[in-house]
Order: sequence, then structure tokens, then C-alpha cells
Amino acid sequence: MSFEIFMHASTWLSLATLCLLEIVLGIDNLVFISIAVSRLPKEQQPKARYCGLSLALVMRLILLSGAAWLISFNQTILTVHELPISVRDLFLLMGGVFLVVKATNEIHLGVQDVVEKPRNPLFRRFGYVILQVIMLDMVFSFDSIMTAVGLTQSFLIMSIAIIISIILMMFASGPLSYFVNKYPSLRLLALSFLMLIGMVLLADGLHFTIPRGYVYFAMLFSLSVEVLNILSGRRRENAH
Repeated sequence: MSFEIFMHASTWLSLATLCLLEIVLGIDNLVFISIAVSRLPKEQQPKARYCGLSLALVMRLILLSGAAWLISFNQTILTVHELPISVRDLFLLMGGVFLVVKATNEIHLGVQDVVEKPRNPLFRRFGYVILQVIMLDMVFSFDSIMTAVGLTQSFLIMSIAIIISIILMMFASGPLSYFVNKYPSLRLLALSFLMLIGMVLLADGLHFTIPRGYVYFAMLFSLSVEVLNILSGRRRENAH
């Protein structure tokens, strides 16, 4: 494999752009992992986060090696009421349904935790949490790889960008999980984001394109407001 491409400025620009896009696309996955592992015992949470992100890295590299095969997933396999459905659409639809159901169930369990403190051992099993992470990794990895293929044709650049983005996500997963667990309002907001992302995936699967910029702006704006509320609350506590 030739490394001469790294002598060109355009290569580094493509790598930086792709890394940024991969990190942005990975935020969805990172939020889900933080929510999923939060029901495990604290001593198991770091292991589950790193295991989930490692699985995401392996899955993306495997899919990347078959990028040409992945592109064929856009071919129509059936038509429902004049709506063409491909394998990619089925992936997005299943992922969207899973996210909406998962977010709704987590919100319900959160309310139960406050009211009656249920003890459901299934949601606290390490294997069950990892299984959920694997299912969503498949959907998020698909979007990630399709973005990489659309930006550059270099397997080396795509691989490096994916590896860098996953490593950065591993460093960010701890602080993110800490804040999500420490502030219940942030957890509820994160679950709302998951539900929103699920609806976006459902829309994509049905060929209704929702510009990602609008979605990320709404998420960033809501997060900024919530952070300001948290800071304001801490100042009031300190004043008393």
C-alpha cells in the first residue's frame, strides 16, 4: 500500500473532514451506549462502554472492506404501495423502531425508578446491554461507512478516520456517561434525542429526507438550554 498520498495537502484535508463527520455521526451511537450501560453496576460500566465502542470499530472496518458490496444495498428488493424498499431502507427502519421503543421504555423505567424502584434483572445483565449495543452499531456503522465512501475512495484514509473517531469517542464516553448519570434532566434529554434520531431513521427508511443540520441544531440548542439551567441551579444552591 502506497503512503505517497500523505504528501498531498488534499489528503490531510479529506482525513480531517472525514474524522469530523465520523465523530458527529458517532455522537448518536455514543449517547445510546451511555444510556444502555447506565443500568449496569458501576464497576461494569467502563468495560461495557469500551466493549461496545470496540465492537463498533471492528464492525465498521469489516463493513468498510466490503464497501462496494454495501453500495449494492441501495438496490430495490420489493415495492410497497409504489414505495421502493432496499436492504438499506430495512436496516434504517428496524434501527428507527428499535431506538424509539428503547427510548420510550427507558423513559418509562425512569419514571418507575422514581416511584417504586423496580428491580428488573434483565436490563442489568452485561450480555443484554452488549446485545443492544451491537444491534444499534449495525445501523450507525452503515451510515458511517456510506458517508466515508461518498467522501473519499481511499481505503487507508477511511480506515484511519474511523479508528481516530472511535478512539476519541472512547475518551469522551466516560465524561458523557458521568454527566448523563449525574443529572437526571440530561438523561431525559438524551432519551429525547434518541427518540428524535429514531424518527429520522424511520423517515430515511421511507425516503423522506430530513436535513441532518436541522436535527443537530435542535439537539445542540436543547442541550445548551439545559446546561444553562443546570448552571443556574448550581448558582442558586451556592447562594443559599
